[in-house]
This record gives sequence, structure tokens and C-alpha cells, in this order.
Amino acid sequence: MKKFKALVVDDNKEFTNNVLEHFKKCEVLEVTKVIHNGNEVIDYLKTNDDIDIIFLDFLMPGMDGIAILEEMRKEKIEKKVIVLSSFLEEYAMKMIKKYHVDYYMLKPVSLNSLEERAIEILESSKVEVKEVTEELELKTSELLHNLGVPSQIKGYQYLREGILMLYQNTSLVGRITRNLYPEIARRHDTTASRVERAIRHAIEVSWNRGDYSIMTNLFGHSIDFDRAKPTNSEFLVTISDALRINNKKIFVEPAS
Repeated sequence: MKKFKALVVDDNKEFTNNVLEHFKKCEVLEVTKVIHNGNEVIDYLKTNDDIDIIFLDFLMPGMDGIAILEEMRKEKIEKKVIVLSSFLEEYAMKMIKKYHVDYYMLKPVSLNSLEERAIEILESSKVEVKEVTEELELKTSELLHNLGVPSQIKGYQYLREGILMLYQNTSLVGRITRNLYPEIARRHDTTASRVERAIRHAIEVSWNRGDYSIMTNLFGHSIDFDRAKPTNSEFLVTISDALRINNKKIFVEPAS
């Protein structure tokens, strides 16, 4: 299996040596280059397009992390980036958002956590979803409306996209937290945890105001309506399955 490739940009040689040793055991991601001076980063990236992700320390000799991100944007160099820093200031956080950094970790970092976050980010970028038809989009929107999900809340849009992604790519069923949420977050310039919370809120609203007959048709006896709401995964998968099974005619009409 082809491994993802990482570039480490950090002037702490003890830390970079530890990173190198740790990722020697990783079957998915390998560190192929370490740079200790920020001035060398852009030139390296221009001639090495196979780098998939950068572990970037903000405090660097030469060009610092923010300047590197700025130059990457100017040069149209698009890479996944995890910022590693020993400080957390408002300005730094503004820059992280401005340059669409994929993740931020405060030093000292757990290398196991660094590996997990990096792989999650890289695998979420591999999510491939085929183009959906306008009819399917309309069916999904109609079903969510009849289930009582208000279109003005953030969770509505996240639910809609998640359902369509699962409809088109069933391999995502077992990767909702690991891949689906991060991909939705990437599209909306937010975080996976916010996507998860917004979807949870949308489901709670739906359970309080949705059409009971539609819920019964969809969820049957798999959910105890008096005791528990479906989990995010149950809700997403059930609706995407219903759309797939009844892709020509789905029961979306409210009870008369």
C-alpha cells in the first residue's frame, strides 16, 4: 500500500528525531523530509509535489510559520497542514483560520495523537462522492422537512450533505466520525466536532416536531420513541438507505 508522505518543519531537533522514529512504525504515513529553517520550505515544496501533509511549527528561524502559510497561498501550494506550537495567542488563531489550517496542536504533543489526526485528515481528503441528481437532492430536502428539521439551522445542511454522501458512497457507513464529519467540515470551513454537534441538535429538533408516521416508516422498531433518539450514525444511515431502496418513490408525504 502506498504511504502518505509528511514534511516536518520544526527547529527542535530532539522533537523531529522523535517524530522520525515514531513514524517508522506507521504503515499509512511516513516522514520523508525534515526542515529546520523556514527559509527552505517553499523551495522544497515547489520541487517536491508528492508531500501530502506538513507538520508546521509556528516559531521557526528564518521564515516563520505564518509567513510560510502566506507564501504557500501566493504560490498556490495546497497541502494539508497541522500546526504545532507551544503558545496559543489570538493572532495565531486568526491566522490558522485565515489560511484554512486543517488542525492545531499545542506542544508538547502526543505523537500517537499526531499520527491519528494526520491520518484522519488525509483519509477524509480521499472521500470521493459522485455527482448527485437534482431529483435526489430534492427528495432528501423534502424528507428532512417532513421529519421536522428546520432548513435555517446549520445541522440541516450538514445532515443533507451527509445523507447524500452516504447514499453515493456506502463505504463511508463505517467511517462517519473518521471521514464523513471531517469532509463536511472541510466543505463548510468548520470543525468535525461542530458538524457532529450541529447534526445532533438537528436530530433533537426533528424528534420533537417531526411527522410520527414518517419516523415509524423509516425507523420501525429499531428506536424506542419514548426513551431515546437515534444516534447521528443511525439517523444518517437509515435515511440514506431509505433513499437508496426507494430511489424512485419514497414515503415523504405527511400523514393526512
